[in-house]
Amino acid sequence: MITLTQLEYVVAIDTYRHFVTASEKCFVTQPTLSMQIKKLEDHLGVVIFDRTKQPIIPTDIGKKIIKQARIALAESKRITEVIEEHNSTLSGDLTIGIIPSLAPYLLSLFIGSLTKKYPLINVTIVELLSEEIIERLKKDTIDVGILVTPLNEAGIVEEAIFYEKMLFFANKKHPLCQNKELKTSQITADGLWLLGKGHCFRSQVLNLCSYQDEKIKDTKFNFESGSLETIKKIIETEGGYTLLPELAVNNCNLKNTIIKPFVSESPVREVGIAYSRNHIKRRMLQALSKAISESVPKEFLDKKRGQIVEWR
Repeated sequence: MITLTQLEYVVAIDTYRHFVTASEKCFVTQPTLSMQIKKLEDHLGVVIFDRTKQPIIPTDIGKKIIKQARIALAESKRITEVIEEHNSTLSGDLTIGIIPSLAPYLLSLFIGSLTKKYPLINVTIVELLSEEIIERLKKDTIDVGILVTPLNEAGIVEEAIFYEKMLFFANKKHPLCQNKELKTSQITADGLWLLGKGHCFRSQVLNLCSYQDEKIKDTKFNFESGSLETIKKIIETEGGYTLLPELAVNNCNLKNTIIKPFVSESPVREVGIAYSRNHIKRRMLQALSKAISESVPKEFLDKKRGQIVEWR
């Protein structure tokens, strides 16, 4: 007989790829966990994990079993949500992954109202790059990601929420500041500052401007930042320019810089939430989505406000 506990141990080992770590996360001893996995393998007549590899990896049949185990565990936990729906309550843990180019500007807009409206939800927020969010969604180590969509990722459900424009931000001495009307085709590599590799907004800027990384030249020194705020201050003092998402320019008071929109088809980035197709906390995710949509300016909800720039 297969038990839910055995399935939880299987998923834990797949997530952490280490028996000791998996046992610690499951709050059992390593021998207990190992014994239950061996018992399950004997019952099924297959080997789920290749123990000769470090880190441990699932066998081909093991991958299929793990996939089904995640589905079975998700469906079993749906019972709790059914009871909450019946009692009209919303409680539990919600772990949110959010990308660095959104976290400083978006979280403060909605997180307070979300936690006040649903005081029984325990929210944990982790700042992660987009690919890290996708990977952790697949391993169920976070519940939901707030990031730039579309992802077009198998097994991941995504819901677009709002659309923010990508704006030109430059030191006032930059030549492009003299243009009355600014088009994306006028963007050059000279003086362009970018986020470090791995940031989806960096990829969006490169895709928009049709550049390759090797063509990007810095202004006076080599520097890649994980923070848009750092880039803004460098442009203020050292010159050059960048592109910024709309939320990042609110309340910007750097005196030596200028912010300009692009004419004609404005480039925008689509922001949404993403979660596993088998996720159980659907009502929490609906509450999160609503809180975000209600926190941004109404015009941000209009998909037609510009041309979506993808990052993948």
